[in-house]
This record gives sequence, C-alpha cells and structure tokens, in this order.
Amino acid sequence: MIPTINFCSTCGASVEEKIPEGETLLRAVCPACQTIHYQNPKIVAGTIPEWEDKILLCRRAIEPRVGLWTFPAGFMELGESTEEAAARETQEEAYADVDIYALLGIFSLPHVSQVYVVYRAHLKNLDFKPGPESLDVKLMALQDIPWDLLAFPVIHECLKRYVREVQTGNAETHSTIASTLERPPLH
Repeated sequence: MIPTINFCSTCGASVEEKIPEGETLLRAVCPACQTIHYQNPKIVAGTIPEWEDKILLCRRAIEPRVGLWTFPAGFMELGESTEEAAARETQEEAYADVDIYALLGIFSLPHVSQVYVVYRAHLKNLDFKPGPESLDVKLMALQDIPWDLLAFPVIHECLKRYVREVQTGNAETHSTIASTLERPPLH
C-alpha cells in the first residue's frame, strides 16, 4: 500500500531501500546525497459544525465516494495547525465560518495511512453553500443523518460518537484505531 520512491527529490539519483544508521525501519535513501526519504501518514482535519440541535453535512462532489455525505474535512497543509486546517476545510467545502471549541477525537487509519483529527465547532452564521468539492450542504437534525449514505467508515464512527456525546451529555475525547472498519459498498 505504501508507494515506492524511485528517485531522490533532492538530487534526482536513484534511491536504495535500506535501514539508515540509528533507525529501525526500511527507508528510501539516496546514495548520492544521503537524503533519507520518509513516508508518513497524512493528517485529515475536520469539523462537525453545529447550529442549535443540527449539524452541517456536505454531499461529496469529488472522488472517492461522489454523492455520499460527510462532515467538512480534508488534508492538512504545511504551516497550519490542525485547528486552522479544519476551519479552512470547512470554509472550502461549505463556505461556512466556524468557531472550534472542542476536540472530538483522533482516529487512526493505518490501512490507508491517514489520521483524522475531528473537532466540534459552532457555526458563526447560516451563510453557507456548497463549495467546489460539495454537491450540497445541509443542516441536519441528528435523527436525519443519512447513516447508509455516509462516505467512509471513519465518518460513520465519528458521527456515531458525536451523537452519543450529545445524547448523553458526556463529552469525551476519543482515540481510535479504525483499521478494522470495512469500506462500505458503493451506491
């Protein structure tokens, strides 16, 4: 599942796979300039935007899983915090401005080399609309969440924990390895 690195991004030479001195894992190492090429998981940051007793969900306009529902989330960029990334993704996908107020959880997906960092957030206003990556954005009551039409297992898990928190009034920070979750069938 991990893509192979063939050439050094620093000098262009062919790389070798070896365990560098002082390390324990096989890495792509450039014999010409000695650059060690690390491959690390991608961080996905997102929010569950709230307005009164509803949450804002987005219907995906891009692959994978076009047409299915998610909360606003996406890959973190260099130079930003997870909170900044989550707020930016919410703005990009739903043109929604939020105030982040709590960490819902950290969800590790080693099978796809991703880590989700998901925050609870308050919508600042109701001026939202679909961004370029969304077909639709909608405020939904918790009982109206389209559970069978959620884009990814991790979205289902995050929302399930969120709903449980709201229903019980017990907020807690979740940490989960979601590698055992199966990918839902394509609709």
